[in-house]
Parts: sequence; C-alpha cells; structure tokens
Amino acid sequence: MSNQNVENKETGHEEPPARFFAEFPYPTYEEWRAESEKALKGANWEKKLITKTYEGINLQPMYRIEDLEGLTHCESLPGSFPFVRGSNAMGYLDKPWEISQECAEPFAVKMHEVLQNELNKGGTTIHVVADKATLNGIDGDKADDAYLGKGISLSTLDDVQQTFHSFDLEKTPLLIFAGTSGMQLLSLFAALMKANGSDYHQLKGCIGVDPIGYLATVGELAYSLDTYYDEMAATANWAHDNTKQLRTILVQGHPYHNSGANAVQELAFVLATGVEYLQKMQQRGAAIDVAAKQIVFSFSVGTNFFMEIAKLRAGRMLWAQIVEAFGGTQEAQKMYIHARTSAFTKSVYDPYVNMLRTTTEAFSAIVGGVDSLHVGYFDEAVRPADDFSHRIARNTQIMLQQECNLTQPVDPAGGSWYIEKLTSEVAEKTWSLFQEVEAAGGIVEALQQNLPQEQVGITAKSKADGLAKRKDVILGTNMYPNLLEKPLEVPVFDARIFKEQRKNQINDYRLDIDDVECKSRLEEVEQSSLKGTAEKSLLEAAITAVLSGATLGDITHVIRKNQNVTSFNPLNIHSADEQYRQLRQRTESYIERTGKNVEVFLVNMGEIPQHKARADFVSGFLEVGAFTMLKNNGFATVEEAAKAALESGATIAVICSTDATYPELVSPLAKLIKEGNPNITLFLAGLPPDDLQLVYKEAGVDDFIHVRANCYKMLAKLQKDRGIV
Repeated sequence: MSNQNVENKETGHEEPPARFFAEFPYPTYEEWRAESEKALKGANWEKKLITKTYEGINLQPMYRIEDLEGLTHCESLPGSFPFVRGSNAMGYLDKPWEISQECAEPFAVKMHEVLQNELNKGGTTIHVVADKATLNGIDGDKADDAYLGKGISLSTLDDVQQTFHSFDLEKTPLLIFAGTSGMQLLSLFAALMKANGSDYHQLKGCIGVDPIGYLATVGELAYSLDTYYDEMAATANWAHDNTKQLRTILVQGHPYHNSGANAVQELAFVLATGVEYLQKMQQRGAAIDVAAKQIVFSFSVGTNFFMEIAKLRAGRMLWAQIVEAFGGTQEAQKMYIHARTSAFTKSVYDPYVNMLRTTTEAFSAIVGGVDSLHVGYFDEAVRPADDFSHRIARNTQIMLQQECNLTQPVDPAGGSWYIEKLTSEVAEKTWSLFQEVEAAGGIVEALQQNLPQEQVGITAKSKADGLAKRKDVILGTNMYPNLLEKPLEVPVFDARIFKEQRKNQINDYRLDIDDVECKSRLEEVEQSSLKGTAEKSLLEAAITAVLSGATLGDITHVIRKNQNVTSFNPLNIHSADEQYRQLRQRTESYIERTGKNVEVFLVNMGEIPQHKARADFVSGFLEVGAFTMLKNNGFATVEEAAKAALESGATIAVICSTDATYPELVSPLAKLIKEGNPNITLFLAGLPPDDLQLVYKEAGVDDFIHVRANCYKMLAKLQKDRGIV
C-alpha cells in the first residue's frame, strides 16, 4: 500500500492520504475505559485515575472535545468579552507583560541602587515594597520598631527624592502597595515630580490601597473602613481626572493564598472585595467606569500548574460579568492582573529548589495571561533578597520572554480541552462561593462572621495533612532532605538604630522648612477634608502641603480625625513548610544544646538487593526530622542483627527486608532487640496485612513505616519521647 502524500488544492500543503488513517481505527472513550480498567487489574478505576483537588474538583485522566459542550466562553476571541482569553486581542505580541520585581530595601540610597539595577538589567516597572509605618500613614520617627525595616520608609519629600531621583516617572510605571494610605503616598510622588519639573499628570502604574486585604492580614485598623473608603474615592477620582494611566486600588489575594486558601477561595474573596470597592466608590460619586478602571488585582500563583492558569482565566471571565452587571463598558470590564509567585510554597530548607518552584509558577502566570509579574526570590523565606537572588529572579522572567518566546502565541491555553473545562469548573465553584459571601452581606460582614477564615482554615488543614502524610511533597523538606546543606547567612537589622537614623533625618528635614507656611498648607488640607474626603481638591491641597514640607504623617493627622478601631480575626498567614521546618529546627536546637543527635539503627536483613529499597525509603522518611541514620550492608542472621542494633546505642531501630522474609525474621528479631533494650523504639519498614501486624506487635514492633504513614506525626512523637522540645 502506498503512503505517498497528496496535495491539498485549497492550502497547497501535502497531506497524508485518507486511507493512511484507516489503518489506525479511532477508539471510543468506552473502549479506552475498558482497556484502562483491564490494565488496573481489578483496582478501583475512580480511585486510581481521578484526582480530587483541594478546590473539590475531580480531575479526569483524559479530556475530550465533548467536555467543552455548553462552554460558551470557548467561542470568544482574545480581547473580547468575557476576556477569558486575555484582555488584549494581540496578547503579548503587542506588549509583553511587565517585569515587576519587588524591591524591599529599608535604606533610601540602597533602594535607589537596587531599583536602578533592576531597570538597567531588564526590569520594566519600579516595584517598591513600603514598610508597615508607611502603609499606615505614620512617619518613620514616630513608628514602633516592629513597623520598620521590611521595606522602604517614605515620610518626607526628601525620602522620595533620595529613593527615586533620576528615574523618569513619566515613562516608567510604578507599582506600590500603599496599604491604607494611598492618598498620602500619591501626594508624595506627585509633589516629587512637580518639584523636579516633571509632569505629574503622566504618572502611571499603580499606587494602590486595599484596606480590607490589609485588615484581613493584621486584624485591626485604627479608623473605620468608611474613613478609608472616603480617601479611596478622593484618590481614585483625582487620578482618573488627572493622570488617566494611574490606578489607585490594589486588591490582593495574597493574604488568603498565604493562609492556605485554594484557588477558588482566593479568587472568590478577591472578587467579593472588588465588588465592595465598586459599591463604596459609587456611593461616593464615582462612576462605574471610573471605579472599575482604578482596580488592579494581585494574585499569588502556586505550584499547581494548570489550576493556576485556570484561576487567572476564570478571574477575568467572572470580573467581566460582574462589571457588566454594574453597567460598565467593555473597557471597564477588563481585569488588570498583577501576579507574584507564591510565598506560601517557598521552603526554608534546600532553598535553591525555590528557583525551580518560581519558574513553574511564573510559567503558569504567563500562560494565564497576567499583565505584570514578580518572580519571588529563592531566599525570601529566609532573608531579604541579595544581588544574586535579584538577578536570578529577574533573569527568569527575561528568559521566559526572550529565550522561551512565551510572548507568543496569543492565549496558548485556548482550546485545550483540559484547561477550558478546568476554567469553567473553577469559575462555577468560585461563583458559588462568591454568592455565599454576598449572601452574608459582603466580604466585610463575611470576615466579621469568620466565614473566609474558617473556610481557608479547613483547606489549610487539609493541605497540612497532605504534607504530613507525604501525599504532597515539598522537595528538600518532607521528601529528600539535604542534611549537609549550609544555612543561608541572614544579615542583622537593628530596628532601634534604624529608627534613630530616621529620627535624625526627619528632624533635619523639618528644620529646613518654613514651619508657618507648612502649617498654613496643612490647614488647607484639613479644610478640604472637612468638606468630605471624596473631594477631588483634597489631593491638590495635599500635594501643595508636601511641597511646603508636610510629611506623610502630617497629612494623615489632618485628614483622619476620629479614631474608630475596626477589627476582626485576622487570617492565619504561614508557609506550607511551617510544621516540617519547626520539626527540623527542634532537632537542630537539640543537637546544638546537647552535642548529640537521635540515632536510628537500620536493621537490614539479607543481601543489599533484599533490603536496599526499604532502607533507602526509611532513611528518607526519618531524615526529614534530621535524625542520624546508622546504615550497614545487611546481616545474615537475626542474632547478628540484634547484637549490632543493641551495641549501636541507638534509641530507634528499623527492620528492613522483604514481605516474603518478614514472617520468618520479624518475630524472633524483634524479641531479641526488645529483650536487650525494652526502651528502644522498634519499627518495621512496610505495612504487613492486619493479622501479621498483630503478630509483629506482640513480638515487640511498635509501629510501621510505609508510604501511607503520617510522617510528621511519627517524627513529632519521636522527638517528644526523647525530650526534644
């Protein structure tokens, strides 16, 4: 039979003849299912091949075109409603995503140096992390020590001048999470540009507030939410009228994600926050198009590659439908997305593996269609980023843009049966949870009722259980630990010395200003605020006051009069590796305190091929707790093995061999070991049938180490029993 290709007259391309494909019959799904069930040899098909995610979604082993039936979003094009395929018709071909690396240096001179290096080496956005004092509108000289050091302190015009001089803010976008104090920070930057002869109307990017997200993180705000909403509306209206390219609201999913939320929960609570801001802005006179265009959504992107792609695509689709329901135009319906690779998934131990995690997470974010991206620093769980970690993170993005060519094609995930179906399922579950939040009265009422906290807590516990049983893996932490690694050096930061420096800097600044003029300008700010802080003129008055010498804290003082503390239970922000990290740190502290470690003797029976697989598994299992493993090449008799185990002085022993040899070996060996040392903890590698478990336990075996064992609980108990606290 000839396999010669034929020419397609319409395309001019050669195609295989139709009879070629006839040699390969097209199997039906039912036929494939029958064959796969045969291959499983009686095992439960659903349990083996269907994966249930933490979002409650059942991932199928295979997806088909039939799975797209009824999914109307699949018919849309990039740049068109509901924007599931991206907000821009040409995707990254017109404009790549912004390379927006976080810079968190506390010192102005060093911050300027780091920012300059980022921009010179491929960064496209000035992305600054402000310290807690700045986020709360407090001057650095009046802040508690705990509010200083994690980010830049911006209190005066001199601070922004030292930090941002030489940067062209008319052309380079800013990205700053402003906490609750967007008006004050915006005043500083507008005053800086005006003082330097630049046109502050060209200011672009995002100086964004998220009072609800900040409240969910810290649990308390000094004033009522209405106070912050008033400032938000005034800032947004001014930015819309005066800049056109600056956004002033930054809705963050990070607090939920970093508390252990799944993709659906993060997305639902973020959308509910966005709706809250739309409503409060409208109540203060902002049109829906003005309000919606002021919002940037900031998501964390985790290690579940396809789920994170689906989350971002579902987010755009749902937000478009929400803004449409508010009456917003198509342009206002577009969700602007900034993303950062997950802080939750980063490990303290074996931190260089974090480079691999951030790469896959960044890949997800890009395929999902983000507008700007921060790739996390490999050492961010341990210390402030250094020059090396900055370079690796930044170059990861540049490599993905320029070497991997991820700027094309437009919407690479579009048409994938799996991703399109998963996007739809994420959207459906998100919408259901979003409606639950709205039924509770909105995101603020829901947080007051502990709804998000409880739901995220349940998911976080499930994730912790998955890690405890090693169903989920953190490489280098709960699987394959590297006990020879040297910890990263952590620089010392003395908050007291830093605060003293800030006091001197701000005092010197105040000595150089016209105090009378400054007070007069602050009175104008106060008068504008008394008219209602949604007044657009308030920003102009604040800019003038900053130019006369007013500080960030001065502006806060005159626009916020009546303290009315707002509080509820904060989210439990932590990292995925927390339990195992603490487990290993306890052992390390014990070694440092006593000069010795817990030793585990491997009672390997028979030749190396007989025991090696289980001995290796047990070593990896117990080294997670940083215990010392006493290894050997195996013993020929139970007497020889028991003698070696007892002479080793180890307080833990593990019998390693095969299921076939266990009935003959375990009972006599366990009895000999326990008779010699009744206090030794004796394990058996593997999980025998129930009847044999009883026999082995009667002989002296305390427990069994196997693939379904709860690694964390077993190691924690061993530590407790040996006084490691």
